Amino acid sequence: MERQGAEHIPVMLEEVLEGLAVKTSGRYLDGTFGRGGHARAVLERLGPEGRLLLMDRDPQAIAEAQRAFADDARVTVQRGNFADLAHWTATEPGLDGVLLDLGVSSPQLDEAERGFSFMADAPLDMRMDPEHGMSAADYLASVDEKELADVLWRYGEERFSRRIARTIVAQRSEQPIRRTGELAQLIERVLGRREKGKHPATRSFQALRIRINGEMDALEKGLAGALTRLRPGGRLAVISFHSLEDRMVKQFIRSESGLRPAGPRHLPPPDAPVARLRAVGKARFPADAETRSNPRARSAVLRVAERLP
Repeated sequence: MERQGAEHIPVMLEEVLEGLAVKTSGRYLDGTFGRGGHARAVLERLGPEGRLLLMDRDPQAIAEAQRAFADDARVTVQRGNFADLAHWTATEPGLDGVLLDLGVSSPQLDEAERGFSFMADAPLDMRMDPEHGMSAADYLASVDEKELADVLWRYGEERFSRRIARTIVAQRSEQPIRRTGELAQLIERVLGRREKGKHPATRSFQALRIRINGEMDALEKGLAGALTRLRPGGRLAVISFHSLEDRMVKQFIRSESGLRPAGPRHLPPPDAPVARLRAVGKARFPADAETRSNPRARSAVLRVAERLP
């Protein structure tokens, strides 16, 4: 996630560069280009033999990448979901680093017509790739009430998910919910203002965005793909912005680090799996100075792991 502005300052830039340990002749993949803050910084550290692969599912992000790096032979651009990074032929030679900056980018949030934010009234879309898949409005028009409640609970940790889902289903029988403002107002009517400084629709909007874009499934596949493509000594750096993402990243690194799984107390301990990753330090968080200048960085968590031989 990047702060929008003239320079598109990326979250935890120095920490990411330190974690990736960029080599001048290395081959790196940024699976979430956004507006290119991290990618530009990595490219500055690459020599003539270095290579930078860029992916994003957002056509606007890809257009920016193609414009910015059209004359740089070190850069290859691919429109697509990082879930499929292991299927991209450009990754077949192996990678020295993979960066995944999860969640919605600041340009997506700041462009009201994308429908990610409840801060402005706009069509209720929420698709990171607006040319494919079902919009949030279409999803709400057809989803089963129980499924919707489960989505709001699982992906938004919304305690009142059933109440919200029931109200949405009742409302759509009279009039479809097509705009962000309509949905935000509906949720506010159901919940009221319970938390100071936090809009009551925050959790529900997050949950719908994750569901519409298949973000948790993409993360699971992307982590597995990165492990497949990383060379020995290559680094995986993942920035997450909520507990569900961070938990998956943490558990993935742990499961691939060779730790012996727990077993029944009365049986011999199971064999430890082969270690394929090692965690590089502990989880890192943005410094106070960064969160003051870029409030959207407040919930960021960076985890780094290294591919073992």
